[in-house]
Amino acid sequence: MNNRLMQILRTHKELLLYVLFGCGTTLVSVGSFILFVEVFRIHSLIANVLSWILAVGFAYVTNRRWVFCSRAKGNAVWAELFAFYGGRLLTLGLEEVILLIFGFWLGISHSLVKLAAQFIVLASNYILSKFLIFRKK
Repeated sequence: MNNRLMQILRTHKELLLYVLFGCGTTLVSVGSFILFVEVFRIHSLIANVLSWILAVGFAYVTNRRWVFCSRAKGNAVWAELFAFYGGRLLTLGLEEVILLIFGFWLGISHSLVKLAAQFIVLASNYILSKFLIFRKK
């Protein structure tokens, strides 16, 4: 690779890794949501919570280890984990409102709304993670 591309990759490594693992988190979230709704016939708001639990577990591990390279130990890990899940609860609420408005009230496909909502959730989660949860001390 040329030097310019390497410089860009080094400069934006954190954001690029966040997007990469964010795509993985989205696949876990949307894939499990569709499985719960279409295969298991679970109500979409409940399916959304179940898919959220799976996706947040995946996101915490990847964000902590590879994206933000957290060095927290002991009780600090619990505080970080609590903050991570708390932040994700906020964006889950946002996502539930989006599903309610666009899926139920406006009648748009719940799976399509879920997929579109991921862009808003992804950006919100990055801001929370970078500036509140995994901020460098």
